[in-house]
Amino acid sequence: MPLKSSYSDQLKKTDQSLIALLSDRISLLAASEQPSLDEQLADVAPLLAQAGIPESVWADVVKSCHASIPKSATNHVIPRQVTIIGGHGRMGRLFKEQLSVVGHNVSVLENDDWEYADKLLSQAELVLVSVPIEYTVDVIKRAAQYLAPTTALCDITSIKTQPTQAMLEHHCGPVMGLHPMFGPNIKSFLGQKVVVCPGRNDDSFQWLLDFLESKGGELIVCTPEEHDQMMVIIQATQHFCRFSLGVFLAQTRVEIEQSLTMSTPNYRQEIDIVKRLFSQNPNLCVDIMLATEERCNAISFLANTYSRLARLVARKDREALIKEFENTQSFFEEKISTFLQPLHTTALQGDFKPQNISI
Repeated sequence: MPLKSSYSDQLKKTDQSLIALLSDRISLLAASEQPSLDEQLADVAPLLAQAGIPESVWADVVKSCHASIPKSATNHVIPRQVTIIGGHGRMGRLFKEQLSVVGHNVSVLENDDWEYADKLLSQAELVLVSVPIEYTVDVIKRAAQYLAPTTALCDITSIKTQPTQAMLEHHCGPVMGLHPMFGPNIKSFLGQKVVVCPGRNDDSFQWLLDFLESKGGELIVCTPEEHDQMMVIIQATQHFCRFSLGVFLAQTRVEIEQSLTMSTPNYRQEIDIVKRLFSQNPNLCVDIMLATEERCNAISFLANTYSRLARLVARKDREALIKEFENTQSFFEEKISTFLQPLHTTALQGDFKPQNISI
């Protein structure tokens, strides 16, 4: 018992010192120009390695410090004129709130507002397209006719190739595709990933990217084609897996609450993810799965894989199942070094160089 008490006292003292140091760090950031996350990681990487601290832990500390800077220290922004097409949708509202709170002038254009399109779009410095996937390209074409050559046009849809091509084709000014890798229920951009697909005149978007980073967002640069290829696996098939699990649980009338009383952490986490999926708009979930032919084909292939493995289970073919496991085990062992690499924020200072995203 004394040992436990001594340990607790020691931990308290360490926490007090840590809190004081974090307070100093936040004050220093508020009083000076903030270096990029990559710079801060590079400076201390040897120390982290020596101490045995994962870089991801330090990255979380750095991002949290950025997000904790008093608002008065981040109000030195040039107010921008922003129009969000679809700004009353859940994701549109999130961006409107986040941009407005730091001083930008944000207007909204909804489906019933096109008679005011000239006023809402022609004077905007940034037009952000936040509409369902199926309408994105048509909305881009319709909006482009009202834009000034200097207006920065950007979409935040979960597919990037077609929208980026449409923006480049129909608008002569700055173009960029963004994909926020999170749902609209978040309270801030802290620790959230945003995929960035440069299009044209990237410098026109630097203030927006700086804003996302200043709020603790993690920016990842790639081409629209790379993005869409990865989203087939990262997003579409994962949605289908969880969609299927949710439908299965509902059909079998599983007592979810009772199952959680004896659940493993992994099961509880999976149920939480499924619950969050089914708290969203059903159109959004279905659109993500049906967005491209590649996504539909991948989901079909995944379903066939499930069926093939289920047939092995039905036949109680132990040898075949073990062989499947071992083959897959070898695949993951080859990739394990990739999984263990810390995730860095991609610095976007001036030059945009597409980075390959790999799984």
